[in-house]
Amino acid sequence: MQWTVVVPLKPLAQAKSRLSDTASAGLRPHLALAFAQDTVAAALASAAVRDVAVVTDDPLAGRELAALGARIVADEPGGGLNAALAHAAAVVRRLRPGGAVAALNADLPALRPPELARVLDAAAEFPRAFLPDAAGIGTTLLAAAPRRELRPAFGAHSRMAHRASGAVELALDAVESVRQDVDTGDDLRAALALGVGPRTAAAAARLLIPGQPAG
Repeated sequence: MQWTVVVPLKPLAQAKSRLSDTASAGLRPHLALAFAQDTVAAALASAAVRDVAVVTDDPLAGRELAALGARIVADEPGGGLNAALAHAAAVVRRLRPGGAVAALNADLPALRPPELARVLDAAAEFPRAFLPDAAGIGTTLLAAAPRRELRPAFGAHSRMAHRASGAVELALDAVESVRQDVDTGDDLRAALALGVGPRTAAAAARLLIPGQPAG
């Protein structure tokens, strides 16, 4: 099964506030964009992915991610993360009514295409399925089979919310790169240990992170 992956991205100026202990206010937008670029590039390189749609109203992010081959969907509802995902899923479903759709976090800079394919192949066995994040509290991927609603419930404790909604939790080993999102300095260190994409590596080189070379 081939998937359309929907990636939500808030305006870069508002992104990654929880990295304030690691990155300055001026650098956080650059990190957020780098995370998204590496996430989208890896997703597009995955054998299970047909295409990627990014829902964002940020002009710079839209240009940069479109240059990688993503379709840009405007965040017309302006109603937050889940409204944006539901809107983007509806847009791509109008273009491909029988397609499978998966929502994927934009902050997975260590994402590896084969691991994403493994997760999506496992999700194809169920009407709706999700992958919890590395912390075991949130969600990094939510998948809906053809003709099934996505019904996103991202946010605080989204693992419990998606499970309560009837989505099947995927229990997979060796897919750490799909689970390691980045909200905090500790998350970034964990992603760097896994091995991040080139844009994140370049942006992170400007940080002073214990255990990492200074840029």
